[in-house]
Amino acid sequence: MADFIRAAMNNTLDILSTQWQQQSGLEVIAFVLAVLYVVLAAKQNIVCWICAFVSTSIYVFLFYEVALPFQSLLNLFYIVMAVYGFVKWRQGATDVNSQLAVSSLGIKTHLGIIIGCLTVSFLLVLSASSWFDSSLLALDVLVTVFSVAATVMTARKIIDNWIYWFVINIAAMYLLIYTHLYLTALLMCIYTFMAVYGWLQWRKSYKEAMMLKRDSLLS
Repeated sequence: MADFIRAAMNNTLDILSTQWQQQSGLEVIAFVLAVLYVVLAAKQNIVCWICAFVSTSIYVFLFYEVALPFQSLLNLFYIVMAVYGFVKWRQGATDVNSQLAVSSLGIKTHLGIIIGCLTVSFLLVLSASSWFDSSLLALDVLVTVFSVAATVMTARKIIDNWIYWFVINIAAMYLLIYTHLYLTALLMCIYTFMAVYGWLQWRKSYKEAMMLKRDSLLS
């Protein structure tokens, strides 16, 4: 039994080693910058948006190469949002009156977002099915549409974005493993755990913002 477990572990390590060697240099760079992005975003460090800009620019090309068109379009959107997020956070850092505090959304708003994203996804799948022949099209679209919503929430420092990312990253892992982007699939795995870390970090700021708001109302 011990020999069987040892052989299985060695075989798994060999597979992972082979897959690592097959990764492109571009994917490695994008991977490192994407990890830096989520770590810095969790700490509310504005440099995160610079990392996001470069990594997503690379992923536009990588996803196009493996026939995930909506993931490629999503990363084009990420490029725009990286600029928007940088400007928005910088404005809050330099202008006291424009400081962007961590906030939250109500249940009704979330229901509207989810229903809206599902509706848009359904319409996109219907319209794109005649253009793209892919068994992953529906999941590709769902991940893309919900990622757009989560990115907007991140840029506006809405704490609920981390809950969306937790679910999105798990779905994205399947997409990436299926298309053999194993390093990026590992990135999504890391992102899943970082979503929990990010939520805990932002929760501290959210509580502080709520306390300041309460104190201002009482004064």
